[in-house]
Amino acid sequence: MFETVQEVAIYIHRFHNLDLFQQGWYQIKITTRWEDDRYTFPGTPARIVQYEAPDVGSDNICGIWRIDDKENSFSTQPFRIKYARQDVLLSVMISFNLPHGKSGAPATSAVMLKFELLYTPVLENGYDFQASLEALPTAVHEFRIPPKGLLGLHSYFPVHFDTFHAVLVDLSVHVTLLKAGAYTPLQKVSSDTLRVGDVAGENCDKPNQVLDQGACGDSKHISLLKSLLIARDILLEELQKLSKAIDQKVDWTDFISNMGESKLISPNLLADLKTESVGLSDVKMGMRGVASEPQNGFEKPNGFFDFGSDEVLQSLTNESLLSALHSLGNQLSFLWNAFLKFHRANKTKILEFLRDAWANDRRAEWSIWMVYAKVQMPHHYLSNGNDGLSQHIKRGKVSIAKKINGDPAETAQARAELHRRSIAQMKINNRSVQDMHIFGDPLRAPVLIVERVVNAPFRTTSGNSYFNSLDPKDTSSILMEPSISSINKSCGGPQRNGRVLRVVVFVHGFQGHHLDLRLVRNQWLMIDPGAEFLMSRANEEKTSGDFEEMGSRLAEEVTSFLKRKIDKMSRSGGFRNIKLSFVGHSIGNVIIRTALTKSVMEPFLRYLYTYLSMSGPHLGYLYSSNSLFNSGLWLLKKVKGSPCIHQLTFTDNSDLQNTFLYKLCMRKTLENFKNIILLSSPQDGYVPYHSARIELCQASLLDYSKKGKIFMEMLSSCLDQICSPSSECRTFMRCDINFDTSSHGRNLNTFIGRAAHIEFLETDIFARFLMWSFPELFR
Repeated sequence: MFETVQEVAIYIHRFHNLDLFQQGWYQIKITTRWEDDRYTFPGTPARIVQYEAPDVGSDNICGIWRIDDKENSFSTQPFRIKYARQDVLLSVMISFNLPHGKSGAPATSAVMLKFELLYTPVLENGYDFQASLEALPTAVHEFRIPPKGLLGLHSYFPVHFDTFHAVLVDLSVHVTLLKAGAYTPLQKVSSDTLRVGDVAGENCDKPNQVLDQGACGDSKHISLLKSLLIARDILLEELQKLSKAIDQKVDWTDFISNMGESKLISPNLLADLKTESVGLSDVKMGMRGVASEPQNGFEKPNGFFDFGSDEVLQSLTNESLLSALHSLGNQLSFLWNAFLKFHRANKTKILEFLRDAWANDRRAEWSIWMVYAKVQMPHHYLSNGNDGLSQHIKRGKVSIAKKINGDPAETAQARAELHRRSIAQMKINNRSVQDMHIFGDPLRAPVLIVERVVNAPFRTTSGNSYFNSLDPKDTSSILMEPSISSINKSCGGPQRNGRVLRVVVFVHGFQGHHLDLRLVRNQWLMIDPGAEFLMSRANEEKTSGDFEEMGSRLAEEVTSFLKRKIDKMSRSGGFRNIKLSFVGHSIGNVIIRTALTKSVMEPFLRYLYTYLSMSGPHLGYLYSSNSLFNSGLWLLKKVKGSPCIHQLTFTDNSDLQNTFLYKLCMRKTLENFKNIILLSSPQDGYVPYHSARIELCQASLLDYSKKGKIFMEMLSSCLDQICSPSSECRTFMRCDINFDTSSHGRNLNTFIGRAAHIEFLETDIFARFLMWSFPELFR
């Protein structure tokens, strides 16, 4: 009998502290297992290679890695975390072996990788903390390698642990199928010993039996031979791809010299190897000498077997199959050792290449939870303040209302739920490493409906006409999806040497905390590690006041932060450009837009890059259908007299045109951004759906009062800014997020819509989906 094992090699490059709240000693423990309980053999550490010795003299590293034989786990050396964004280089490769046992190959079960974060505080008695680290882990993150990936996989994947222990562990996993050993049968059993009524497979598990041709033993051998051939070809192909990608040659000498039976390698693969290595002409001559005359109709004249046909494999004798298995097993072993040697010499370049490939693959994999659409901006029937056009719109309001069926929020939620039901029927069967935070229960992940608004016509800001004279080819590129290259060509200006100062400002909402948006910040940090982040504190515990005052405080905070960063970069070589982005939650978006109107921000307006609005009440609460929430707003105004609530509900002035929010919408606060993304949720009852999306409200279409006219003017002004030709290219997206709130149950929070409003702050999966699908908007 022939036994195989899965070898899962995990390269741990570095530990990067994103958002650990506690200083102390940390350690990573890794275990592997089969997902199917029928595979009783555990994954055991087989080999460990420390690529670079840690700085044992440093007080940040203590001890060495260790293996626990009882639970078959591997633990890195303990390391000390002292500050944010601290890097700890680990640079170690650990290989686990998972035997197939009687199940044979290929495996029908997935392999589970479990990462545990161990923590202990800094103790006064020095480094005596080993017992403390053996306590329960503070965080756990699991991954799944599906059966399709077990024949060969080379992939980067990051470990983040959880929202309370946000870190970035740079890892890559390398999987192959290897020969574990061989069992020599005592005696060959004739086919007539298989009794009538025996179930296929019962006698196959007896260790001292090898069945004749056509029995289940042969079918297992054939299946195993196919798996080994696939595993070898994948490993060889991956080696060649990595070699070309990083421009480093692979030493094939050991593999070619120990290749064994020539019939087990195809002429195409052999030709590829010859082009990769120097001096293989001698090998070629040796191969010709080994080639033999055709023995049957399936063997080619050059001595190679065509393994594309099952008939070829079934025609082989048991002895030939066993010989082929051993030869293939040896080839895989030599190839695997060649890869490990190659990886150690080029670990950083390989990790960078695999990281880029992983990032490119996320959009395709995570599209399961995303629905994409391109929509036209319905700008042609909006009022622009001209009386004649306003009267024309009034006459057409009824026909417009007839075109809109149902409540938009309810329609969006129904669409998301329909997509969620389709996910339940999907069979997710790919080769990629699956993050169990997402794939553990796919129905719990949020569903995103992404709408790109395209081909929006320009309008003048003062007159009653559109830019109808524009050539269609000139307007077709406006608001279209920009690639990274198009952004560099169209919006980047002259290309000069130097760095770009990238600053992202996060602004919390009503009665919020400066760390409310830390989960989104962490995801942005992984997209753009070199960015500078400002978690605004200027209005902490002051969000009940006047928006003008809150905007002034934020503007002062941002300009002071920018000046410090500019001064620092000027002393260290300077920079060529600035990209200033803003992220706001709830009324934090109104504070951001107010800050942009302040004179201190004027020098920086031309550097505005991306604006990410999370459930922002951009159009206020003129039309709010949530009666319970409206009652709460009324109570806040009466009891606490919060100025910002009066401003949001347009009760800060008897004349609607003199209210704060109307005047803010008339100011040009959006037109300088290169990218505008408006996040909304139909489940959010705290912010009107249309207000978060800056779009038409059904109630306003049938409102012929001054309130309806004021709303249309505000909406038109905001959309005019987005359609402004001041920027050569702009991305404008509306993104609906449908959260799974089943875990919240039926309570007051879900009933009044607060659960979804807060979910923006308590989960980061939606941000992960969005940012990795459109990384050019966040770099």
